[in-house]
Amino acid sequence: MRSGEALALLIWMNCLLACCYKVLATTESPTTTTVTSLWKKTDFNDIESKFSLRTPEEPDEDTCYLIPGQEQTVDNCHFNQTSKTFVVIHGWTVTGMYESWVPKLVDALYKREPHSNVIVVDWLQRAQQHYPVSAGYTQLVGQDVASFIDWIEEQFGYPLDNIHILGYSLGAHAAGVAGSLTTNKVNRITGLDPAGPTFEYAEISVTLSPDDAEFVDVVHTYSVGTPDRSIGIQRPVGHIDIYPNGGSFQPGCSIGDTIRLIAENGIRGIIDMDQIVKCSHERSIHLFIDSLLYEEKPSMAYRCNSKEAFDRGLCLSCRKNRCNTLGYKVNKVRGKRSVKMYLKTNAQMPFKVFHYQVKVHFFAKRNFTVTNQPFLVSLYGTKGESENRPLTLAEMSTNKTYSYLIYTELDVGELLMLKIRWENESYLSWANWFKTYAFDVQKIRIKSGELQKKLIFCPQNGERATITRGKGPVVFVRCNEHSNMKKGD
Repeated sequence: MRSGEALALLIWMNCLLACCYKVLATTESPTTTTVTSLWKKTDFNDIESKFSLRTPEEPDEDTCYLIPGQEQTVDNCHFNQTSKTFVVIHGWTVTGMYESWVPKLVDALYKREPHSNVIVVDWLQRAQQHYPVSAGYTQLVGQDVASFIDWIEEQFGYPLDNIHILGYSLGAHAAGVAGSLTTNKVNRITGLDPAGPTFEYAEISVTLSPDDAEFVDVVHTYSVGTPDRSIGIQRPVGHIDIYPNGGSFQPGCSIGDTIRLIAENGIRGIIDMDQIVKCSHERSIHLFIDSLLYEEKPSMAYRCNSKEAFDRGLCLSCRKNRCNTLGYKVNKVRGKRSVKMYLKTNAQMPFKVFHYQVKVHFFAKRNFTVTNQPFLVSLYGTKGESENRPLTLAEMSTNKTYSYLIYTELDVGELLMLKIRWENESYLSWANWFKTYAFDVQKIRIKSGELQKKLIFCPQNGERATITRGKGPVVFVRCNEHSNMKKGD
Protein backbone atom coordinates (compact mmCIF):
# COMPACT_ATOMS: atom_id res chain seq x y z
CA MET A 1 0.00 0.00 0.00
CA ARG A 2 1.48 3.39 -1.04
CA SER A 3 1.92 6.13 1.57
CA GLY A 4 -0.82 8.30 0.02
CA GLU A 5 -3.31 5.46 0.11
CA ALA A 6 -2.39 4.65 3.68
CA LEU A 7 -2.89 8.29 4.71
CA ALA A 8 -6.28 8.44 2.99
CA LEU A 9 -7.28 5.20 4.69
CA LEU A 10 -6.30 6.50 8.11
CA ILE A 11 -8.27 9.72 7.55
CA TRP A 12 -11.31 7.69 6.47
CA MET A 13 -11.08 5.52 9.58
CA ASN A 14 -10.73 8.54 11.85
CA CYS A 15 -13.87 10.00 10.29
CA LEU A 16 -15.68 6.73 10.92
CA LEU A 17 -14.64 6.78 14.56
CA ALA A 18 -15.55 10.45 14.95
CA CYS A 19 -19.04 9.85 13.56
CA CYS A 20 -19.62 6.94 15.89
CA TYR A 21 -18.46 8.89 18.91
CA LYS A 22 -20.51 11.91 17.89
CA VAL A 23 -23.67 9.81 17.94
CA LEU A 24 -22.80 8.44 21.35
CA ALA A 25 -21.75 11.78 22.77
CA THR A 26 -25.07 13.46 21.94
CA THR A 27 -27.10 10.94 23.91
CA GLU A 28 -28.94 11.93 27.05
CA SER A 29 -29.62 10.05 30.25
CA PRO A 30 -33.02 8.40 30.70
CA THR A 31 -35.53 10.83 32.13
CA THR A 32 -36.86 10.49 35.65
CA THR A 33 -40.30 9.99 34.15
CA THR A 34 -39.07 6.88 32.37
CA VAL A 35 -37.23 5.67 35.45
CA THR A 36 -40.25 5.89 37.73
CA SER A 37 -42.56 4.21 35.22
CA LEU A 38 -40.90 0.79 35.33
CA TRP A 39 -43.44 -1.94 35.87
CA LYS A 40 -43.93 -5.56 34.98
CA LYS A 41 -46.28 -6.38 32.12
CA THR A 42 -49.22 -8.60 32.98
CA ASP A 43 -50.91 -8.49 29.58
CA PHE A 44 -48.90 -10.77 27.35
CA ASN A 45 -50.30 -9.04 24.27
CA ASP A 46 -48.12 -6.03 25.13
CA ILE A 47 -44.92 -8.05 24.85
CA GLU A 48 -43.06 -7.15 21.65
CA SER A 49 -39.82 -9.02 22.26
CA LYS A 50 -39.58 -12.52 20.84
CA PHE A 51 -38.07 -15.51 22.62
CA SER A 52 -36.36 -17.87 20.20
CA LEU A 53 -35.33 -21.26 21.56
CA ARG A 54 -32.31 -22.06 19.42
CA THR A 55 -31.12 -25.61 18.83
CA PRO A 56 -27.63 -27.17 18.79
CA GLU A 57 -28.23 -28.29 15.20
CA GLU A 58 -29.14 -24.79 13.97
CA PRO A 59 -27.60 -22.24 16.35
CA ASP A 60 -28.00 -19.46 13.78
CA GLU A 61 -31.71 -19.98 13.05
CA ASP A 62 -34.89 -18.89 14.84
CA THR A 63 -36.84 -22.09 14.28
CA CYS A 64 -39.21 -21.97 17.26
CA TYR A 65 -40.54 -19.23 19.55
CA LEU A 66 -41.69 -19.51 23.14
CA ILE A 67 -44.71 -17.24 23.42
CA PRO A 68 -45.80 -16.09 26.91
CA GLY A 69 -49.39 -17.14 27.56
CA GLN A 70 -49.34 -19.90 24.94
CA GLU A 71 -48.44 -23.05 26.84
CA GLN A 72 -48.33 -25.28 23.78
CA THR A 73 -45.19 -23.45 22.54
CA VAL A 74 -43.22 -24.89 25.44
CA ASP A 75 -43.92 -28.42 24.20
CA ASN A 76 -43.68 -27.49 20.54
CA CYS A 77 -40.21 -26.02 21.01
CA HIS A 78 -39.10 -28.92 23.26
CA PHE A 79 -38.21 -26.67 26.18
CA ASN A 80 -36.40 -28.81 28.75
CA GLN A 81 -38.00 -27.99 32.10
CA THR A 82 -35.36 -29.84 34.13
CA SER A 83 -32.24 -28.23 32.65
CA LYS A 84 -30.46 -24.89 32.78
CA THR A 85 -31.72 -22.02 30.68
CA PHE A 86 -29.52 -19.34 29.15
CA VAL A 87 -31.25 -16.13 28.06
CA VAL A 88 -29.12 -14.15 25.57
CA ILE A 89 -29.95 -10.46 25.02
CA HIS A 90 -28.19 -8.70 22.14
CA GLY A 91 -27.32 -5.00 21.99
CA TRP A 92 -27.69 -2.07 19.62
CA THR A 93 -27.56 -2.93 15.92
CA VAL A 94 -27.08 -0.68 12.92
CA THR A 95 -28.26 -3.26 10.38
CA GLY A 96 -31.34 -4.55 12.17
CA MET A 97 -29.89 -8.08 12.00
CA TYR A 98 -28.18 -10.36 14.47
CA GLU A 99 -24.44 -9.93 14.68
CA SER A 100 -22.15 -12.87 13.94
CA TRP A 101 -21.34 -13.49 17.62
CA VAL A 102 -24.90 -14.64 18.43
CA PRO A 103 -24.75 -18.14 16.85
CA LYS A 104 -21.18 -18.53 18.10
CA LEU A 105 -22.30 -17.95 21.68
CA VAL A 106 -25.34 -20.22 21.24
CA ASP A 107 -23.15 -22.98 19.83
CA ALA A 108 -20.60 -22.63 22.64
CA LEU A 109 -23.32 -22.75 25.32
CA TYR A 110 -24.72 -25.98 23.88
CA LYS A 111 -21.26 -27.52 23.62
CA ARG A 112 -20.67 -26.85 27.31
CA GLU A 113 -24.24 -27.65 28.44
CA PRO A 114 -25.72 -30.00 25.80
CA HIS A 115 -29.09 -30.47 27.56
CA SER A 116 -29.72 -26.82 28.34
CA ASN A 117 -32.14 -24.33 26.77
CA VAL A 118 -30.58 -21.38 24.95
CA ILE A 119 -33.07 -18.59 24.32
CA VAL A 120 -32.20 -15.57 22.19
CA VAL A 121 -34.28 -12.47 22.91
CA ASP A 122 -35.17 -10.79 19.62
CA TRP A 123 -35.64 -7.04 20.07
CA LEU A 124 -34.09 -6.13 16.73
CA GLN A 125 -36.82 -3.66 15.71
CA ARG A 126 -36.22 -1.60 18.82
CA ALA A 127 -32.45 -2.11 18.77
CA GLN A 128 -31.93 -0.62 15.29
CA GLN A 129 -33.21 2.86 16.15
CA HIS A 130 -31.10 5.95 16.83
CA TYR A 131 -28.95 5.05 19.83
CA PRO A 132 -30.77 7.17 22.47
CA VAL A 133 -34.10 5.68 21.38
CA SER A 134 -32.80 2.11 21.54
CA ALA A 135 -31.21 2.86 24.92
CA GLY A 136 -34.61 3.90 26.24
CA TYR A 137 -36.18 0.73 24.86
CA THR A 138 -33.97 -1.42 27.09
CA GLN A 139 -36.47 -0.77 29.88
CA LEU A 140 -39.34 -2.14 27.80
CA VAL A 141 -37.25 -5.12 26.75
CA GLY A 142 -36.41 -5.75 30.38
CA GLN A 143 -40.11 -5.72 31.20
CA ASP A 144 -40.77 -8.24 28.43
CA VAL A 145 -38.03 -10.57 29.69
CA ALA A 146 -39.24 -10.30 33.29
CA SER A 147 -42.80 -11.20 32.24
CA PHE A 148 -41.51 -14.18 30.27
CA ILE A 149 -39.42 -15.47 33.20
CA ASP A 150 -42.29 -15.05 35.68
CA TRP A 151 -44.58 -16.90 33.25
CA ILE A 152 -42.37 -20.00 32.99
CA GLU A 153 -41.86 -19.96 36.77
CA GLU A 154 -45.54 -19.55 37.69
CA GLN A 155 -47.06 -21.66 34.90
CA PHE A 156 -44.58 -24.55 34.86
CA GLY A 157 -42.84 -24.27 38.22
CA TYR A 158 -39.53 -23.68 36.49
CA PRO A 159 -36.86 -22.87 39.13
CA LEU A 160 -35.18 -19.48 38.67
CA ASP A 161 -32.01 -20.97 40.12
CA ASN A 162 -31.60 -22.54 36.65
CA ILE A 163 -31.71 -19.21 34.79
CA HIS A 164 -28.60 -17.41 33.62
CA ILE A 165 -29.11 -14.18 31.62
CA LEU A 166 -26.29 -12.95 29.38
CA GLY A 167 -26.62 -9.38 28.11
CA TYR A 168 -24.24 -7.60 25.75
CA SER A 169 -23.91 -3.80 25.57
CA LEU A 170 -27.45 -2.38 25.77
CA GLY A 171 -28.64 -5.93 26.36
CA ALA A 172 -26.78 -5.98 29.68
CA HIS A 173 -28.94 -3.14 31.00
CA ALA A 174 -32.08 -4.82 29.66
CA ALA A 175 -30.98 -7.90 31.62
CA GLY A 176 -30.60 -5.74 34.71
CA VAL A 177 -34.10 -4.29 34.35
CA ALA A 178 -35.49 -7.80 33.86
CA GLY A 179 -33.75 -9.07 36.96
CA SER A 180 -35.05 -6.19 39.05
CA LEU A 181 -38.67 -6.87 38.00
CA THR A 182 -39.00 -10.65 38.32
CA THR A 183 -41.03 -11.86 41.29
CA ASN A 184 -38.08 -13.94 42.48
CA LYS A 185 -34.44 -13.36 41.65
CA VAL A 186 -32.78 -15.27 38.84
CA ASN A 187 -29.60 -17.13 39.64
CA ARG A 188 -27.11 -15.14 37.57
CA ILE A 189 -26.71 -12.24 35.18
CA THR A 190 -23.54 -11.78 33.17
CA GLY A 191 -22.98 -8.31 31.74
CA LEU A 192 -20.78 -8.34 28.65
CA ASP A 193 -19.33 -4.84 28.34
CA PRO A 194 -22.55 -3.01 29.35
CA ALA A 195 -23.14 0.12 27.28
CA GLY A 196 -21.76 3.38 28.66
CA PRO A 197 -23.52 6.30 26.94
CA THR A 198 -26.70 7.34 28.81
CA PHE A 199 -25.98 4.76 31.55
CA GLU A 200 -22.72 5.84 33.22
CA TYR A 201 -24.53 8.25 35.55
CA ALA A 202 -28.06 6.82 35.35
CA GLU A 203 -30.02 5.50 38.31
CA ILE A 204 -29.54 1.82 39.12
CA SER A 205 -33.19 1.09 38.35
CA VAL A 206 -32.43 1.40 34.62
CA THR A 207 -28.92 -0.11 34.61
CA LEU A 208 -27.39 -3.40 35.51
CA SER A 209 -26.60 -3.58 39.23
CA PRO A 210 -25.63 -6.21 41.85
CA ASP A 211 -29.22 -6.29 43.15
CA ASP A 212 -30.62 -7.66 39.88
CA ALA A 213 -29.70 -11.34 40.46
CA GLU A 214 -28.33 -13.66 43.09
CA PHE A 215 -24.98 -13.13 41.40
CA VAL A 216 -23.92 -10.53 38.83
CA ASP A 217 -20.56 -10.71 37.06
CA VAL A 218 -19.44 -8.15 34.50
CA VAL A 219 -16.69 -8.07 31.87
CA HIS A 220 -15.50 -4.59 30.78
CA THR A 221 -13.51 -4.51 27.53
CA TYR A 222 -14.00 -1.03 26.01
CA SER A 223 -14.24 1.52 28.81
CA VAL A 224 -12.10 4.15 27.11
CA GLY A 225 -12.02 7.94 27.41
CA THR A 226 -14.16 10.19 29.56
CA PRO A 227 -17.09 8.39 31.21
CA ASP A 228 -19.75 10.19 29.17
CA ARG A 229 -18.08 9.15 25.90
CA SER A 230 -16.99 5.62 26.78
CA ILE A 231 -18.66 2.92 24.67
CA GLY A 232 -18.54 0.51 27.60
CA ILE A 233 -19.60 1.55 31.08
CA GLN A 234 -16.62 2.33 33.30
CA ARG A 235 -18.04 2.07 36.81
CA PRO A 236 -18.52 -1.34 38.45
CA VAL A 237 -22.09 -2.63 38.18
CA GLY A 238 -21.81 -6.21 39.46
CA HIS A 239 -20.65 -8.24 42.42
CA ILE A 240 -17.46 -8.86 40.44
CA ASP A 241 -16.31 -6.52 37.66
CA ILE A 242 -13.44 -7.81 35.53
CA TYR A 243 -11.35 -5.48 33.35
CA PRO A 244 -9.27 -7.51 30.84
CA ASN A 245 -6.21 -5.56 29.70
CA GLY A 246 -7.33 -2.68 31.88
CA GLY A 247 -10.79 -2.68 30.30
CA SER A 248 -9.61 -0.52 27.41
CA PHE A 249 -8.23 -1.37 23.98
CA GLN A 250 -7.92 -5.12 23.55
CA PRO A 251 -4.96 -6.86 21.87
CA GLY A 252 -5.62 -7.57 18.20
CA CYS A 253 -8.03 -4.62 17.91
CA SER A 254 -5.70 -1.78 16.88
CA ILE A 255 -5.93 0.28 13.68
CA GLY A 256 -2.83 -1.58 12.49
CA ASP A 257 -4.68 -4.87 12.90
CA THR A 258 -7.58 -3.44 10.91
CA ILE A 259 -5.26 -2.36 8.09
CA ARG A 260 -3.93 -5.91 7.96
CA LEU A 261 -7.53 -7.15 7.85
CA ILE A 262 -8.17 -5.01 4.78
CA ALA A 263 -4.93 -6.07 3.12
CA GLU A 264 -5.71 -9.74 3.66
CA ASN A 265 -9.42 -9.65 2.78
CA GLY A 266 -9.74 -6.88 0.18
CA ILE A 267 -13.29 -5.55 -0.25
CA ARG A 268 -14.57 -7.81 2.51
CA GLY A 269 -12.03 -6.24 4.84
CA ILE A 270 -13.32 -2.74 4.05
CA ILE A 271 -16.87 -3.88 4.76
CA ASP A 272 -15.71 -5.18 8.15
CA MET A 273 -14.01 -1.90 9.11
CA ASP A 274 -16.66 -1.31 11.78
CA GLN A 275 -14.56 -3.79 13.74
CA ILE A 276 -12.37 -0.81 14.66
CA VAL A 277 -15.15 0.24 16.99
CA LYS A 278 -16.71 -3.16 17.70
CA CYS A 279 -13.60 -5.29 18.19
CA SER A 280 -12.75 -4.29 21.77
CA HIS A 281 -16.42 -3.91 22.74
CA GLU A 282 -17.29 -7.34 21.36
CA ARG A 283 -14.21 -8.97 22.89
CA SER A 284 -16.23 -9.37 26.10
CA ILE A 285 -18.42 -11.93 24.31
CA HIS A 286 -15.52 -13.85 22.86
CA LEU A 287 -13.82 -14.01 26.25
CA PHE A 288 -16.97 -15.62 27.63
CA ILE A 289 -17.14 -18.01 24.65
CA ASP A 290 -13.49 -18.84 25.33
CA SER A 291 -14.39 -19.79 28.91
CA LEU A 292 -17.02 -22.20 27.56
CA LEU A 293 -14.84 -23.86 24.92
CA TYR A 294 -11.51 -24.00 26.75
CA GLU A 295 -12.55 -25.36 30.12
CA GLU A 296 -9.03 -26.67 30.72
CA LYS A 297 -7.55 -23.19 30.13
CA PRO A 298 -9.39 -20.82 32.48
CA SER A 299 -8.30 -17.19 32.45
CA MET A 300 -7.45 -15.95 35.93
CA ALA A 301 -8.28 -12.41 37.07
CA TYR A 302 -6.87 -10.71 40.15
CA ARG A 303 -8.37 -8.24 42.57
CA CYS A 304 -6.62 -4.88 42.38
CA ASN A 305 -7.30 -1.25 43.25
CA SER A 306 -6.17 0.08 39.89
CA LYS A 307 -4.92 -0.84 36.44
CA GLU A 308 -1.61 0.86 37.23
CA ALA A 309 -1.01 -1.29 40.30
CA PHE A 310 -1.87 -4.43 38.36
CA ASP A 311 0.52 -3.47 35.55
CA ARG A 312 3.28 -3.32 38.17
CA GLY A 313 2.55 -6.92 39.16
CA LEU A 314 1.42 -5.96 42.65
CA CYS A 315 -1.89 -7.86 42.69
CA LEU A 316 -1.17 -11.50 41.87
CA SER A 317 -2.55 -12.92 45.12
CA CYS A 318 -5.26 -15.55 45.49
CA ARG A 319 -5.60 -15.27 49.28
CA LYS A 320 -9.08 -14.51 50.63
CA ASN A 321 -10.79 -14.70 47.20
CA ARG A 322 -8.41 -12.18 45.64
CA CYS A 323 -8.36 -14.12 42.35
CA ASN A 324 -11.15 -15.59 40.28
CA THR A 325 -11.92 -17.23 36.95
CA LEU A 326 -13.24 -15.09 34.12
CA GLY A 327 -16.38 -16.35 32.41
CA TYR A 328 -18.65 -19.31 32.87
CA LYS A 329 -16.96 -20.95 35.88
CA VAL A 330 -16.50 -17.78 37.90
CA ASN A 331 -16.48 -18.32 41.64
CA LYS A 332 -19.68 -16.64 42.85
CA VAL A 333 -18.25 -14.48 45.61
CA ARG A 334 -20.65 -11.83 46.88
CA GLY A 335 -19.30 -8.98 48.95
CA LYS A 336 -20.76 -5.79 50.34
CA ARG A 337 -19.09 -3.81 47.57
CA SER A 338 -18.26 -4.47 43.96
CA VAL A 339 -14.87 -6.10 43.46
CA LYS A 340 -12.69 -4.88 40.58
CA MET A 341 -10.38 -7.46 39.02
CA TYR A 342 -7.80 -7.33 36.23
CA LEU A 343 -5.94 -9.67 33.89
CA LYS A 344 -4.02 -9.73 30.64
CA THR A 345 -5.14 -11.79 27.66
CA ASN A 346 -3.88 -13.11 24.37
CA ALA A 347 -5.03 -11.46 21.11
CA GLN A 348 -7.00 -14.54 20.04
CA MET A 349 -8.46 -17.77 21.39
CA PRO A 350 -7.43 -19.33 23.63
CA PHE A 351 -7.12 -16.03 25.51
CA LYS A 352 -5.44 -17.40 28.65
CA VAL A 353 -2.03 -16.04 29.62
CA PHE A 354 0.26 -16.68 32.58
CA HIS A 355 1.10 -13.73 34.82
CA TYR A 356 4.37 -13.10 36.65
CA GLN A 357 5.52 -10.38 39.00
CA VAL A 358 9.19 -9.52 38.56
CA LYS A 359 10.79 -7.69 41.48
CA VAL A 360 14.35 -6.43 41.11
CA HIS A 361 16.77 -4.04 42.86
CA PHE A 362 19.20 -2.07 40.68
CA PHE A 363 22.75 -1.21 41.81
CA ALA A 364 25.22 1.10 40.08
CA LYS A 365 28.43 2.99 40.91
CA ARG A 366 26.84 6.30 39.91
CA ASN A 367 23.37 7.64 40.50
CA PHE A 368 21.21 7.93 37.40
CA THR A 369 17.66 7.36 36.22
CA VAL A 370 16.38 6.22 32.85
CA THR A 371 12.79 5.89 31.70
CA ASN A 372 10.80 3.81 29.20
CA GLN A 373 13.55 1.30 28.59
CA PRO A 374 12.92 -1.67 26.24
CA PHE A 375 13.82 -5.16 27.46
CA LEU A 376 13.43 -8.68 26.15
CA VAL A 377 12.70 -11.36 28.75
CA SER A 378 12.90 -15.09 28.09
CA LEU A 379 11.37 -17.64 30.47
CA TYR A 380 12.44 -21.29 30.69
CA GLY A 381 10.50 -23.83 32.73
CA THR A 382 9.68 -27.48 33.28
CA LYS A 383 7.13 -27.52 30.43
CA GLY A 384 8.66 -25.27 27.82
CA GLU A 385 10.05 -21.86 27.06
CA SER A 386 8.77 -18.42 26.10
CA GLU A 387 11.49 -16.32 24.53
CA ASN A 388 11.96 -12.61 23.88
CA ARG A 389 8.87 -11.28 25.61
CA PRO A 390 8.94 -7.47 25.19
CA LEU A 391 8.86 -5.46 28.40
CA THR A 392 9.13 -1.69 28.76
CA LEU A 393 10.37 -0.52 32.14
CA ALA A 394 8.80 2.85 32.94
CA GLU A 395 11.66 3.80 35.26
CA MET A 396 15.02 2.47 36.46
CA SER A 397 17.07 4.24 39.13
CA THR A 398 20.19 3.44 41.08
CA ASN A 399 19.61 1.73 44.44
CA LYS A 400 15.87 1.35 43.99
CA THR A 401 13.62 -1.72 43.92
CA TYR A 402 10.98 -2.03 41.21
CA SER A 403 8.10 -4.36 40.46
CA TYR A 404 6.95 -5.21 36.94
CA LEU A 405 4.37 -7.49 35.31
CA ILE A 406 5.23 -9.88 32.51
CA TYR A 407 2.95 -12.45 30.92
CA THR A 408 3.05 -15.16 28.30
CA GLU A 409 0.45 -17.26 26.51
CA LEU A 410 2.68 -20.33 26.86
CA ASP A 411 2.58 -22.53 29.94
CA VAL A 412 6.25 -22.98 30.77
CA GLY A 413 5.50 -24.79 34.04
CA GLU A 414 7.70 -24.04 37.04
CA LEU A 415 10.36 -21.49 36.15
CA LEU A 416 13.95 -22.72 36.11
CA MET A 417 15.82 -19.96 34.31
CA LEU A 418 15.36 -16.55 32.75
CA LYS A 419 17.33 -14.37 30.39
CA ILE A 420 17.12 -10.60 30.37
CA ARG A 421 18.38 -8.36 27.60
CA TRP A 422 18.38 -4.55 27.72
CA GLU A 423 17.71 -3.28 24.21
CA ASN A 424 18.87 0.01 22.73
CA GLU A 425 16.17 2.70 22.70
CA SER A 426 17.00 3.45 19.07
CA TYR A 427 19.91 2.86 16.77
CA LEU A 428 19.80 6.58 15.98
CA SER A 429 19.95 7.71 19.61
CA TRP A 430 22.99 9.90 20.38
CA ALA A 431 23.02 8.54 23.95
CA ASN A 432 24.02 5.12 22.62
CA TRP A 433 27.19 6.63 21.12
CA PHE A 434 28.53 8.59 24.08
CA LYS A 435 27.24 6.82 27.20
CA THR A 436 27.10 3.29 28.49
CA TYR A 437 24.21 2.55 30.81
CA ALA A 438 24.46 -0.45 33.09
CA PHE A 439 22.99 -1.75 36.33
CA ASP A 440 24.11 -4.55 38.61
CA VAL A 441 21.52 -7.06 39.80
CA GLN A 442 22.08 -9.45 42.70
CA LYS A 443 18.79 -11.36 42.61
CA ILE A 444 15.38 -11.31 40.97
CA ARG A 445 12.22 -12.31 42.80
CA ILE A 446 9.40 -13.75 40.70
CA LYS A 447 5.87 -14.62 41.74
CA SER A 448 3.64 -16.74 39.52
CA GLY A 449 -0.01 -15.69 39.59
CA GLU A 450 -1.35 -18.96 38.25
CA LEU A 451 0.83 -21.24 40.39
CA GLN A 452 0.91 -18.90 43.42
CA LYS A 453 4.60 -19.64 43.90
CA LYS A 454 7.42 -17.28 44.79
CA LEU A 455 10.88 -17.99 43.41
CA ILE A 456 14.29 -16.34 43.63
CA PHE A 457 16.76 -16.19 40.73
CA CYS A 458 20.47 -15.45 41.01
CA PRO A 459 23.09 -14.73 38.33
CA GLN A 460 24.32 -17.87 36.65
CA ASN A 461 27.91 -16.70 36.99
CA GLY A 462 29.12 -14.70 39.95
CA GLU A 463 27.65 -12.82 42.83
CA ARG A 464 26.19 -10.03 40.73
CA ALA A 465 25.27 -9.70 37.08
CA THR A 466 25.74 -6.55 35.07
CA ILE A 467 22.92 -5.71 32.66
CA THR A 468 24.19 -3.30 30.01
CA ARG A 469 22.07 -1.49 27.47
CA GLY A 470 22.65 -2.76 23.96
CA LYS A 471 24.68 -5.80 25.07
CA GLY A 472 23.84 -9.49 25.20
CA PRO A 473 21.39 -11.24 27.53
CA VAL A 474 22.16 -12.02 31.17
CA VAL A 475 21.16 -15.42 32.56
CA PHE A 476 19.59 -15.98 35.98
CA VAL A 477 18.88 -19.39 37.51
CA ARG A 478 16.78 -20.54 40.45
CA CYS A 479 18.42 -20.27 43.83
CA ASN A 480 17.43 -20.02 47.49
CA GLU A 481 17.13 -16.95 49.68
CA HIS A 482 20.77 -17.03 50.78
CA SER A 483 22.48 -18.04 47.54
CA ASN A 484 25.12 -15.55 46.26
CA MET A 485 24.02 -12.99 48.83
CA LYS A 486 26.19 -10.86 51.03
CA LYS A 487 25.47 -10.56 54.70
CA GLY A 488 22.83 -7.94 55.42
CA ASP A 489 21.32 -7.95 51.92
